[in-house]
Amino acid sequence: MTLAPAGPRPRPEILDISPYVGGESTLPGVNRTIKLSSNEGAFGAPPTAQAAYVAMASEVHRYPDGSAIGLRRAIGAKFHLDPDRIVCGAGSDDLLYQLCLAYGGPGTEIIMSEHGFSIYQIAGTYSGAKVRTTPERNLTADVDAILAAVSPATRIVFLANPNNPTGSTVPHAEVVRLRQKLPPHVLLVLDAAYAEYVDRPDYDAGVKLVDAGDNTVMTRTFSKIFGLGGMRIGWAYAPPAVIDVLNRVRGPFNVSIAAQAAGIAALAEPGWMEKSAAHNFEYRAILTGRLRDAGIKVWPSDGNFVLADYGTPEHADAANAFFHSRGIIVRAVRGYGLPHCLRITVGTAEEVGLIAEAMGAFMATQDWTTHV
Repeated sequence: MTLAPAGPRPRPEILDISPYVGGESTLPGVNRTIKLSSNEGAFGAPPTAQAAYVAMASEVHRYPDGSAIGLRRAIGAKFHLDPDRIVCGAGSDDLLYQLCLAYGGPGTEIIMSEHGFSIYQIAGTYSGAKVRTTPERNLTADVDAILAAVSPATRIVFLANPNNPTGSTVPHAEVVRLRQKLPPHVLLVLDAAYAEYVDRPDYDAGVKLVDAGDNTVMTRTFSKIFGLGGMRIGWAYAPPAVIDVLNRVRGPFNVSIAAQAAGIAALAEPGWMEKSAAHNFEYRAILTGRLRDAGIKVWPSDGNFVLADYGTPEHADAANAFFHSRGIIVRAVRGYGLPHCLRITVGTAEEVGLIAEAMGAFMATQDWTTHV
């Protein structure tokens, strides 16, 4: 007879959670690495944001403004939104967790698409909810599949748009249809972490749907185009009732004093967003073209990354190992159910050239190609 170990135990479902694993950052024995594994902004953080961070060094003994009013006002001014309908967090992940804890819980269900951002699964399970995944169509969230999965227990639907790691985007008309067909008590959370990189006429990050009712939330981040991933700043735009809930449950000082200063400065950096988006649009196309020329299938992407499809896990693993031998770090996405793919961040012009060159060299050593 085996006795259960003594000591405190978590809820059983907690032990079913696989910890989130971020992109690799270093390679043993390699002096210079090209990190294209975490979708960080190609140009780093804006100079004014770096200066603002340094300037706060003498103030780090102070608690930050718990309501982040200056940061919320700056976000509102930048994106033409009401600051009173914005709440900030330690990265958008922080707010996704709080939404799951506040609106999910035991006996409820949360829906996400098959290859959606893994934090939805983790945060939803942590809340005690059952997380249901729905099949995608061509690596794109399928509105009909999501609607078919809705049950009386459904409380939240998560939709990353564009999606990480696939890069796919659901057209605005389809997102509107999803909202219209969902029961009114179901919260639709539109995770628009890559919104600034989208260049298509049929896209809305979520503002219109948030403004149209009381059951949609849009989340955004400073980690991508503003280059502040290490500062952990995210925000949500939501109906007043949801903002009230988030302000009741979030940490009281969840955005540090330095992060708030850096975020405000980043928003004010002249031309930063436009320059970064234009670079990404140009070099995402270049990277996609070079990979396809080498014989690799590349899925369409609206993010600052591409998803390269090698056809089999063995080919993807071999490519990954080859990149490591050249000091290049990309992201294996086996944990997302895509073991045959690698996700590659669109870096600087030099970095795009290096990864494309390495891809060509790798493919020259192979006796196979994937369909383009």
